[in-house]
Amino acid sequence: MTSRGPGKRVRKTPVERRNEIVTTAARIGLTEGLECITLRRVAEELGVQSGLVGHYFPAADKLVAEAFTSATMAELDGLLPERPTGADETGGPTGAEASAEGVAEGAAEGAAEDPPGTLRRFFGLISSADFDNVSRLWLNARHLSRYRPVLREHVVEQELLWCRRIERVVAAGVEAGDFRCGDPWAAAVRVLVAIDGASAYINTSEEYRAGPLTGMARALAETELGLAAGALGARDAG
Repeated sequence: MTSRGPGKRVRKTPVERRNEIVTTAARIGLTEGLECITLRRVAEELGVQSGLVGHYFPAADKLVAEAFTSATMAELDGLLPERPTGADETGGPTGAEASAEGVAEGAAEGAAEDPPGTLRRFFGLISSADFDNVSRLWLNARHLSRYRPVLREHVVEQELLWCRRIERVVAAGVEAGDFRCGDPWAAAVRVLVAIDGASAYINTSEEYRAGPLTGMARALAETELGLAAGALGARDAG
């Protein structure tokens, strides 16, 4: 009588293994900081030899950059889903997009049909504590990108991608007559700058940012889109 034994491992395809490495690195970067992403640390998390991680990522900077993109893409697809399939504007799905697919499917149609509702949901989500880790990740990445060219390329690409997502919602709202805005791209850039500006204080005491900065980006968006104050705020259940 033969037995397989409890320790037998299932061999993963190169694509599965690479995605697993990036996803694990993204989780470390999101919760602990990009500086904590090392080949050894990722290997320990996965229970493999560091040489295996090095086979896919000979340079740790490349893994850090892809981990940043993976984490921020997953967040973007949850905040402003583009398509139910999880494909982005560059045409290629990422490992993190698959993890965000369930969230994206639930709101993708609303993003196209109800621009005001999409932005209400967006501002509600980014004002919650759940967005804090992503704010810290962006702040962390922008600092490190000064010294890491590969990471800088990913940061710039993600900034443009986030702006495009906001721009498309704004443009859809203008076309539907919900918004009044002569330049959706410029409005999207200013809204994102406001979000990032508030997020720059994420590591300071909450009491100093909770009041003055709460709703700042939303209020700016309302002005940019010709809306009344509070139009993009949360609606009462009743």
